[in-house]
Amino acid sequence: MTGGCIFQLFMVAMPGRRFRVCIVQMKLFWLVLGLAVTPVFSASAQVTVSLTLDQDQFLPSESLAVTVHITNQSGQPLHFGADPDWLTFSVEAADDFIVVKNADPPVQGAFELDSSQVATKRVDLQPYFDLKRAGHYRIIATVRIKDWNTDVTSSPRGFDVISGAKLWSQVFGVPLPAGVSNRPPEVRKYTLEEANYLHSQLRMYVQVSDESGTTIFKVRAIGPMVSFSQPEEQLDRSSNLHVLYQSGAASFLYSVINPGGDIVRQEIYDYLNVRPRLHVGDDGSVTIFGGVRRVKPQDMPLVQSPDELNVPAK
Repeated sequence: MTGGCIFQLFMVAMPGRRFRVCIVQMKLFWLVLGLAVTPVFSASAQVTVSLTLDQDQFLPSESLAVTVHITNQSGQPLHFGADPDWLTFSVEAADDFIVVKNADPPVQGAFELDSSQVATKRVDLQPYFDLKRAGHYRIIATVRIKDWNTDVTSSPRGFDVISGAKLWSQVFGVPLPAGVSNRPPEVRKYTLEEANYLHSQLRMYVQVSDESGTTIFKVRAIGPMVSFSQPEEQLDRSSNLHVLYQSGAASFLYSVINPGGDIVRQEIYDYLNVRPRLHVGDDGSVTIFGGVRRVKPQDMPLVQSPDELNVPAK
C-alpha cells in the first residue's frame, strides 16, 4: 500500500492516474468510516444513561440499590424492557480484582419512553455480584435500544465496600409458618456491626445470616451512633431483635428487626430525667422503660378544615 491508498494494484496498472485514484479511494475510506461511527455518537447524544446510588459506602453483602436514569432526546418514542437483556450491568474493582457475577438481575418489563422524558429503573445488584471484599468498585450500565439496534453505556459510578467491627451476635430459631408444627425451626444469626461511614459518621448495621455466617440473607444500616454508646439487645417471643443505643447527645434510637432482616419499627427516645432502657415482660414482650418518645409527624392527628367537615365557619 502506497501513500495510505487502498488499491495498490489498481494504481500500478494505471500509473498515470495514481494521484487522482489515490484521493478517490481515501475519500471513500473516510466516508465509510464516518458512516460506521456516526450512529454510535448520534445515539449517545440523543439518549443518555446515568446512575445514582443512595450512598457511597456499603458493608459486604449490604443491599446495593442502583437507580438507572434513561433520558430520551431523540424526537421520537423509544421502546425498552421487552427483552430480558435490554439493561445489563458490569461491576469492576479499581485494583483489577475480578468481581464474580452470579446472574443477571431481572429487569424485564416493556415500556415506551417519549421524547423529552426520563425513565428510572431501580435494581438491587447485591444478590447478583460477589461484593464481600473491601475496596473501591465501579458500576457501568448498558441500555439496548432495540429500535435502533444499538447500545448506550453510562459513565462509571464509583462506590466503596468497607469493613465493619462486630459488636454482638446471637443465634435464634425462625418461627414456623402458621399451620406448620412437624419440623425443626430454621436456625439463623443476628449480628450487630459498627462502621465508620465516610470517615465522619459512625453507623450501626444489622446482619442476618445462617448459623455459621457463611450465607448472608440481609445487611441493613440501622442508623448513626455515638462512639461511646453501649447498645442493648433483646429477642422477643417472635424472634424479633430489639436494639436500643445512643445516637446523639441526648437521643436514643430504638429499632425492631424481624428474622428476615427488615426494620419493622424505629423510634427516637430523648433522655429526660430517666435514661431509656429495654424491658422484657413476663410474656416475652419487649418495651421501652424511661425516656420520652419523640413524636413523628405521622403520629399527629389529622386536622380537617371546616370545608372538609361540611360545617359552616363562624
